[in-house]
Amino acid sequence: MKQTTKKEQQTKTLKKVLRYIKKYKIFLILSLLFAIATVASTLYIPVLTGQVIDHILAPGQVEFAVIFRLLCKMGVIIGLTALAQWLMNVCNNKITYEVIQDIRREAFSKIEILPLKFIDGHSHGELVSRVIADVDQFADGLLMGFSQLFTGVITILGTLLFMLSINVKITLVVVLITPISLFVASFIAKRTFSMFMLQSTTRGEQTALINEMIENQKVVQAFSKEKDVLETFDEINGRLEEASLQATFFSSLTNPSTRFVNSLVYTGVGLAGAFSAMKGLLTVGQLSCFLSYANQYTKPFNEISGVVTELQNALACAQRIFHLIEEEPQVPEPENAEILSDVKGNVDLEHVYFSYTPDKKLIEDFNLTIQPGQRVAIVGPTGCGKTTIINLLMRFYDVDQGSIQVEQKDIRNVTRRSLRESYGMVLQETWLKAGTIRENLIMGKPEASEEEIIAAAKAAHAHSFIKRLPQGYDTVIGEEGGSLSTGQKQLLCIARVMLCLPPMLILDEATSSIDTRTEMKIQNAFAKMMQGRTSFIVAHRLSTIQEADIILVMKDGHILEQGSHEQLLAQHGFYYELYNSQFAI
Repeated sequence: MKQTTKKEQQTKTLKKVLRYIKKYKIFLILSLLFAIATVASTLYIPVLTGQVIDHILAPGQVEFAVIFRLLCKMGVIIGLTALAQWLMNVCNNKITYEVIQDIRREAFSKIEILPLKFIDGHSHGELVSRVIADVDQFADGLLMGFSQLFTGVITILGTLLFMLSINVKITLVVVLITPISLFVASFIAKRTFSMFMLQSTTRGEQTALINEMIENQKVVQAFSKEKDVLETFDEINGRLEEASLQATFFSSLTNPSTRFVNSLVYTGVGLAGAFSAMKGLLTVGQLSCFLSYANQYTKPFNEISGVVTELQNALACAQRIFHLIEEEPQVPEPENAEILSDVKGNVDLEHVYFSYTPDKKLIEDFNLTIQPGQRVAIVGPTGCGKTTIINLLMRFYDVDQGSIQVEQKDIRNVTRRSLRESYGMVLQETWLKAGTIRENLIMGKPEASEEEIIAAAKAAHAHSFIKRLPQGYDTVIGEEGGSLSTGQKQLLCIARVMLCLPPMLILDEATSSIDTRTEMKIQNAFAKMMQGRTSFIVAHRLSTIQEADIILVMKDGHILEQGSHEQLLAQHGFYYELYNSQFAI
């Protein structure tokens, strides 16, 4: 039953691959035609070689004129064979790399629309491994398949026809021994798929660890975890070594095994041909031709067995990438989804229920009504659901029950783009792409003028450090901000939002990495920016949210208290305890 399941998986994966190839069937047909031309001309060479031998009768009886014509003919055919083979390879490369381009494009497009739940639940390095390493392995197998499978099959059929035209009995010797070679190749190939699958999975695990360690090298060194990380890497590397050795060892058995069988074929042809030549049933030239065909007949079996092994690896890698491509995308927008416009800042959360995992409840029966221009601060201990509220407002996650409305419209019935364009968001975790400072600032407003960019940077107190950079606003920074400090990166993210000035703001620990003096200036800039805009402020430092119109005190996904700073202190409740714990002497 287990073996049948694997076979079904391989068949399904192969059908998916063929659907991609179908788009380039014109090149597939051309490749097949050039393969036929290559094989036909290659198989015709032994016939000419045999004729040359037969025209060497005895010493002093060599027909040079005939031999010269035959050699010239052979030269032309060899040239045409080389051209046909080159054109076949061009077609094969075209098909392979167009298919690979399509698969990578589709995989990357799927990542863009996958729900954050999937991205958060899978190692980023493992996803990178699927899109890069697995697709490369698949490309190698596909290219080998096109290059050798067509020519191999056609060569086998062609040589059989040529041999039958020369001598039927000797050809039967070849045909009778052939199934042994096919059985050996099939037996080994069936057992290598699971090994290559394990190899591919373990390679993804290794890539994930490497990616994680590179991104968090400072943390690793700060806590002196280098030895533990090396031990983990060695353990995964050891498993990858074992999986790779097993896959390579068993797949490598195919070639020598089929070569042994092929040697039996050649020996059988040689003996049968020699006896026939002695009886005068074959000429020496025909025997030479037959031996050449026997060699050419058996050679493709070695190549095809290698192709089959490589295809096992390719299909295992393809299966992993297709799993990614076929993942359920985020909930699609309704066909009649509205474009959110003229946003004032009315936000209503009604009986909202949400949890990341069904067995662990988080937010239950959450209700909140926010008027335009109000500042809403969300405070509470770690894990109480503060950032989750932000994820729900931006519709990074959908509520399990209840609804969130903006301007009396359920956010599930409006386009995600228009919803997210209505928010300006600055998080504790900064995100900057590789490019210039200017390109990072205008991300939300590509048409911004130079004056607007500089004004936003000055408002965020980023202009002074930007001007000190080698090329100012045209300075190129690396991925995640390169060598910029955490505070400088956060200032750029603040400037980016100040340039857009959307009708609603989300500030999640927006000044956590900024020095106290600059923070005071930015808080003043935020105060001006928040005037007339609905703002959601997530903060651990309660000193930053005292001016908020509404303070939501959360714990375990529930709102324990709600009110202004003075009202909450007067209640002597949970907020009062939080506040005094931060400012107690």
